[in-house]
Amino acid sequence: MLYAPIIVIVVFSFTEAKVLGNWTGFSFKLYASLFQGGVHHSLTSALWNTLIIGLVAALVSMLLGTVAAIGIYNLKTRARNAVQLVNSIPILNPDIITAISLFLLFVSLQISQGYTTVILAHITFCTPYVVLSVYPRLRRMNENLYEAALDLGATPFYALRKVMLPELRPGMISGFILAFTLSIDDFVVTLFTIGNEGLETLSTYIYADARKGGLTPELRPLSAIIFITVLVLLLVINQRAAKKRL
Repeated sequence: MLYAPIIVIVVFSFTEAKVLGNWTGFSFKLYASLFQGGVHHSLTSALWNTLIIGLVAALVSMLLGTVAAIGIYNLKTRARNAVQLVNSIPILNPDIITAISLFLLFVSLQISQGYTTVILAHITFCTPYVVLSVYPRLRRMNENLYEAALDLGATPFYALRKVMLPELRPGMISGFILAFTLSIDDFVVTLFTIGNEGLETLSTYIYADARKGGLTPELRPLSAIIFITVLVLLLVINQRAAKKRL
């Protein structure tokens, strides 16, 4: 039942009917319109904005989350538990509270809302998820490897780059993918921090399009492509993880 609406969108992306549910015959017209520039310029712009914001936010969140996880791991037990609790608050906090808090923060600091505020907001709520992805890898890692590298003359940064990061890479990649997915999916935080300068992401574009009384037909093939891409990526990651366990 959870996947039934997605299946409906995928099926009706192969017909040129403008109204969802009205099958007028098999056709790739909507896909051709999507890739040949037949869609409205604002949809293309919203898609590029979404990808750029998602990639930048995911990359920065991956770096910050990895450093934070290493720092948390090296704390004493009581301090580590306290910081982990603080890290869990943004995850459990409702999106609307996070959105309002960030909006008031940017307004109080007189930061012009736009690309900068949206990216900062996405980094804020994505970083805790990266910490949760990287931290378990740290707990499973052999601590003696890092110490041995230092004993053999490696600098702390060299040991971090050559010993720790290869061990943490699977968790970092998972955190990056999770952060990128959360960034693309987000609507509430984006809506409160996007400002009035005309910047649109895919989620805000769909919201505005729906309020007009209907959705652009090309959103169906676009949604199908995003879903299939994520599905294939998930299958590849799970397959690689299964091979490593063997």
